[in-house]
Amino acid sequence: MEKFIAILFSLIFAFACSSQMVVKNKSDGQTQHSLKTEFRKIVNINYLLYLPDDYDSKDKVPLLLFLHGAGERGNDLQLVKKHGPPKLIDEGKKFPFMVVSPQCPLNQRWDTDDLIALLDYIVNNYKVDKNRIYVTGLSMGGNGTWRLAAKIPERLAAIIPICGWGDLFEVCMIGKLPVWAFHGAKDPVVPVKASEDLVERLKACGGNAKLTIYPDAEHDAWTETYNNPEIYEWLLKQSLEDRK
Repeated sequence: MEKFIAILFSLIFAFACSSQMVVKNKSDGQTQHSLKTEFRKIVNINYLLYLPDDYDSKDKVPLLLFLHGAGERGNDLQLVKKHGPPKLIDEGKKFPFMVVSPQCPLNQRWDTDDLIALLDYIVNNYKVDKNRIYVTGLSMGGNGTWRLAAKIPERLAAIIPICGWGDLFEVCMIGKLPVWAFHGAKDPVVPVKASEDLVERLKACGGNAKLTIYPDAEHDAWTETYNNPEIYEWLLKQSLEDRK
């Protein structure tokens, strides 16, 4: 019996050793590689374009990129005129800057790469003041504004995200880009805490952000904001040259 037990323990020990060796061999079998390649993407995006009355007489003009909310997605550009600057322009309002208002495809959210491609095209084909490119958006567009700013903060002069949300880690990538956020205190769709947390986090990272909360507003924090001439005056005061 003792001999049998000794043999059994020997077999168990041998099995354990061989198992460890297999794991070790598997680990040793990993090899190091690196990949350097080029990734191309076809961008297909529809947009509204507004040029200020004095565009032809100017060497360059500021640019405002407007990102609509989830309800205006699709392939009908008339939907984009439902809110924000496109609505005001449709009603006859004049702006001192170029306004580009793209439409997000149905059942999608804003793709930052698509928006960057659109910005590149506009900058390369129109008289854009590269030091004064602004972004604003509402709800889903507010989220798109936060994300785009984190991706290309060095290209933007200021942003105005309205009732949006974002990534608390990613937001620090915005750096000192001026931010003026807006939110309704009673928002049942995107809680006001979403904007509060982002602004607080950005400030903690040394950013330049402020938040206006409408105490009685629900999700629609955009109508009052876009009707306020102060936001456009504030935007035009911001320039990349101020951060150099």
